[in-house]
Amino acid sequence: MVNTAEQHGAAVMHVAGDDNGPAYAFSVGAWRRFGKPEVVVIGLPQDVAHSVVNTYVQRSGQGERFQPGTLYGGFLQGCPVTFEKVALQHYPEYLGSAFLVYNGPDFPAVQLIASSPDEAKFPWDPDAPGGFREYQPVLTDSGTPESWTPGVDGP
Repeated sequence: MVNTAEQHGAAVMHVAGDDNGPAYAFSVGAWRRFGKPEVVVIGLPQDVAHSVVNTYVQRSGQGERFQPGTLYGGFLQGCPVTFEKVALQHYPEYLGSAFLVYNGPDFPAVQLIASSPDEAKFPWDPDAPGGFREYQPVLTDSGTPESWTPGVDGP
């Protein structure tokens, strides 16, 4: 992981979906290399997730900052994304391999949350597509955005 991170900015780790939850991917090395939070993306096909994580690492490495509750393009065609801070309670399940690099959970992480295709709805929207909330859980303590208020100062 460390060698890959040194060569590419971060390693992209993939975890397959199963009966307990959807597939996800995350970066390992963005914090070490660029001083930027690691990123987690949930519920995307492996090749798409890999591309999204690499895009985040590349843009972060160039100095871009991603503020929770702000919409960003350029990750998924036609689907705006936003970010939320990952609660420490989710680190072991979603960022476990990063503990090897950082000797524990002493690093920041954000979740990249994609909108639904076509409708641009997020998991917390009452009219989001069926199952979208389960397909892309929000990794905060409450399971909803906590760094901002949807519809007020965020999407």
